[in-house]
Amino acid sequence: MHPETAPYEQGLLDVGDGNLVRWEVSGNPDGKPAVVVHGGPGSGSSPGGRRRFDPEAYRVVLFDQRGCGRSTPHASDPAADLSVNTTAHLVADMERLREHLGIEQWLLYGGSWGSTLILAYAEAHPTRVSEIVIASVTTTRRSETAWLYGGVGRFFPEAHERFLAGAGHAADPVGEYAARMNHPDRAVRERAAADWCAWEDAVLSLEGMGTPYTDRVDDARLGFVRICSHYFAHGAFLEEGALIRDAHRLAGIPGVLIHGRLDMGGPLTTAWELARAWPDAELHVVERAGHLGGTETGDLIQAALDRFAKTGTRSVPGPTAT
Repeated sequence: MHPETAPYEQGLLDVGDGNLVRWEVSGNPDGKPAVVVHGGPGSGSSPGGRRRFDPEAYRVVLFDQRGCGRSTPHASDPAADLSVNTTAHLVADMERLREHLGIEQWLLYGGSWGSTLILAYAEAHPTRVSEIVIASVTTTRRSETAWLYGGVGRFFPEAHERFLAGAGHAADPVGEYAARMNHPDRAVRERAAADWCAWEDAVLSLEGMGTPYTDRVDDARLGFVRICSHYFAHGAFLEEGALIRDAHRLAGIPGVLIHGRLDMGGPLTTAWELARAWPDAELHVVERAGHLGGTETGDLIQAALDRFAKTGTRSVPGPTAT
């Protein structure tokens, strides 16, 4: 990856509803704008995301979505109102941040949950997007969530039994975890968060990359699971299948989709369906990679971002305002 760079500009953006979104900018102030859309939901941004971008060519924006990272209020506090934390709110926050930074168009890069938010934003504001690079494609359909917290359990029955037990064998385990993450007793929330993260790590266990979910500690873990269960219990507040149905709105936006064939948590079918619905996207299937990727996935991401560094602003028909 490219050398580490420090942000030259940062701040907290008031996006309404009592929320302040933390953002920072690094790289070349006159470079091509790009924004890193982190996963989770609720993971928060990582400084390592900047290293995917040539600091001489790009003006790189990182931000923490509502309720996580260094944004406030933090979702680990049960008093933080998640009714104003939905996909529509996050899309509006991104657009407000773009306007705040005076950016005409930006490249969108992210993966996993980040790909869902990228697609939702790009379909709402296509004239503001120059290119898209996504690894580990998801659209957070209810069918995808049902697989991640149900169907894939046939491969990990012991771990799945523990996950279901953590929800009291409720008919809707994801909804039950969401309810427990709003419990006034911190011990209840901590137990639910630990059980949730243990399941997430079980799904990734064949990739041999440790326990990235269980490794989260204290408020970071509580906020992450509270936001995740909130979104997944509500189908990401999206109409089922809407992001693939409306992929025609991405016409003219060059895209690179990278997905591991061995992704147990997010099967390849979603990336395949999106690529078929979005003619300007190229799909790269990494045969031996899972959800977290690896060297080949990283190389493909790097190649796409380095290639797009050489392209200018995308022209669009009609007025640029959205």
